[in-house]
Amino acid sequence: MNRLICAAAVAVFLSACGSSVKLDDVPVEDKPGNPVSQGTDPNAGSAVGQRAVTGVNLDNASATAAMMATNRVVYFDYDSYAVRPEFQPVIEAHAKFVKADKSRKVAIEGHTDERGGREYNLALGQKRAEAVRRAMSLQGVSESQIEAVRFGKEKPAVQGTTEAAFEKNRRAEISYR
Repeated sequence: MNRLICAAAVAVFLSACGSSVKLDDVPVEDKPGNPVSQGTDPNAGSAVGQRAVTGVNLDNASATAAMMATNRVVYFDYDSYAVRPEFQPVIEAHAKFVKADKSRKVAIEGHTDERGGREYNLALGQKRAEAVRRAMSLQGVSESQIEAVRFGKEKPAVQGTTEAAFEKNRRAEISYR
């Protein structure tokens, strides 16, 4: 186990020495859920499996206000545009919200930290926005409802040259129009 951890640490250290990011493909996996049929319900016969969950109905203004108050930022690793698994629920929640009303429009704004050249950062910002756009599209959101916008390092969330500041600036923000 220690060898595996050491090997992973060395790999991360060595990968930080150079950029191997290919800006041609957006790595998003389509992993649809498997519906559980009536005959194979693991909760069959238990009180948990027999209870119904009642949805909360919000009017359009309340729903919009609720979504604006939720997390609308997806953070990325250094020199990467792969959506991290911990941000998949954020994307799913916003995709469900946008999909519920065909008149809703959303812009995904891709950002980078200040390291790297202007052209590279603009391209990486676009790829981050495209990664989130594609993930929402895989959730069923219409392409006509989503726009990917790149900002690169032009609009930092946090000023500074610390790693903490860099982490906050490597992001894609979900913005409603």
